[in-house]
Amino acid sequence: MKYDVAIIGGGPAGYTAAEKAAAGGLSTVLFEKNALGGVCLNEGCVPTKTLLYSAKVFDTIKHAPKYAVSAENPAFDFPKIIARKNKVVKKLTAGIRMKMKENGVEVVSGEAEIKGRAADGTITIASGEAVYEAANLLICTGSETVIPPIPGLAETEYWTSREALLSKELPTSLVIIGGGVIGMEFASFFNSMGTEVHVVEMLDKILGPMDRELSEMLQVEYAKRGVKFYLGHKVTAVNGGDVTVEKDGETSVIQGEKVLLSVGRHPVTKGFGLETLAPEPFRNGIKVNGFMQTSVPNVYACGDITAFSLLAHTAVSEAEVAVDHILGKNRSMSYKAIPGVVYTNPEIAGVGKTEEELQAEGTPYTVKKIPMAFSGRFVAENEQGNGVCKLILAEDETIIGAHLLGNPASELIVIAGIAVEKGMKASELKSIVFPHPTVGEILKEAL
Repeated sequence: MKYDVAIIGGGPAGYTAAEKAAAGGLSTVLFEKNALGGVCLNEGCVPTKTLLYSAKVFDTIKHAPKYAVSAENPAFDFPKIIARKNKVVKKLTAGIRMKMKENGVEVVSGEAEIKGRAADGTITIASGEAVYEAANLLICTGSETVIPPIPGLAETEYWTSREALLSKELPTSLVIIGGGVIGMEFASFFNSMGTEVHVVEMLDKILGPMDRELSEMLQVEYAKRGVKFYLGHKVTAVNGGDVTVEKDGETSVIQGEKVLLSVGRHPVTKGFGLETLAPEPFRNGIKVNGFMQTSVPNVYACGDITAFSLLAHTAVSEAEVAVDHILGKNRSMSYKAIPGVVYTNPEIAGVGKTEEELQAEGTPYTVKKIPMAFSGRFVAENEQGNGVCKLILAEDETIIGAHLLGNPASELIVIAGIAVEKGMKASELKSIVFPHPTVGEILKEAL
């Protein structure tokens, strides 16, 4: 069985590459050992956002009196919330299967193992007893949860995002180890559902590399809602629901019914014969050039496996670039404007440079910053809500960064991302006619 393109991994990078390659006239085989859609669709991006939307609806109803609307004794059915999440995932995975079928992609449900690369470049892959040959290989194996060597963790029935999404019972209390994007989104969801939430973070701020000022504002908001934060704390042991932490030489114990581990993810590089090709490594993944080529000719890597940007939308763009290169279109991947979004309530989003990055580089910049309350639409829809729109300009007034706190930051960041990617000047963005009243006007108002 010979193909123009073989793809290992059916997540955002893999299924995007498969669809694009097949649509471009290339015979394509896609290997996926679990479920099409990868972590993003099955136990990441989509299911978490589905749960968070249920939480947002519940929050909205609870605060209905602020909008002169009466809603007495609002309640939720947790098993049904989980069931709805499963329904959404099922619908979307079926959509991907349909796309593969419509484009003539051969989908192999099973583990793939790279067996070798011949002198003419042909790559041999086995799955079960079947053997496949391909002129080009795309490695899109994604990432998996980092499990740190914390004493007692192995003996504890802790949650990762997978178990948290499968649970049909709501814990009364939850200790989240890791205050990054995943940790904060789960903190948001369970806090809305009435769970007592504790967030332990080794750094001195939540949300890692995101804008510090906005991250701190979001933390203050969730602290008001009852989430307890332990910043600069190192977890030294876990014993059931007891999490031992240390800061400045002092030890204390945080208790929770459940423990959720969310300290990050790392690329999947083992279990599929990668050592047969021995591509040049980068960090804990595979090194690629601007066309997503590895050091091995006709072997490409896209998505989390590159250990650069562990985001689904980055993976999709990388897959498009890789397939374009196979088709003879030399379009290089740009990482200039990769948006980052945290789907808490309120949302926080950023693209391009942060103040912290520019300060570390010693690069001069100016900030244009105003409260979201400068938008009439925001005020109308967010009673007593606050937020910030921050735009970062280079010395020549080129927009090089944007950071937003407030709904719907996840949608507005697209506008800012276009400005950053295209190197727009402040005057160029200001000249665009924004519809009124919209929250998006805040970008123009800030300038």
